[in-house]
Amino acid sequence: MSARIAIPVLAFLVGLPLASQVSERPKAEALVKEGFTFLKANGKAALVSEVQKASGKFHTKPASPLYLFVYDLNGVVLAHGAEVNLLGVNRLNVKDPDGKQYTKEFIAVGQKKGGGWVDYKRMNPETKKIENKVSFCLAEGDIVIGCGIYK
Repeated sequence: MSARIAIPVLAFLVGLPLASQVSERPKAEALVKEGFTFLKANGKAALVSEVQKASGKFHTKPASPLYLFVYDLNGVVLAHGAEVNLLGVNRLNVKDPDGKQYTKEFIAVGQKKGGGWVDYKRMNPETKKIENKVSFCLAEGDIVIGCGIYK
């Protein structure tokens, strides 16, 4: 393969993960906002139930890696769309491999007007490797709803 062809092909392949991450960010933010719409229409107990159940609309699906997680303002997991075993666990002081207490940041950033994004590292359940992740978080009342994507 000539250099004239190889360089653009290589640039395309290197850029694919970044492009997919960028395209997933609006979807993650939209899912969080859909969760809040569901919360307002149905209440906190219904949201928690919908996120927790495997067939729920906010639970991870084979065709999509997106799911919601719900924390209270003390860092206790109220619902998790991928790791149901975390229900009831206080993760306020959990640190990523770099020492970042990302749950505290979920709460702080989520409480800002319009919410925001939190960068951290976590084990990707698909690759079983520690990878960079970014989550959109938004708080209302006594809960924070988030959705993350691996970079």
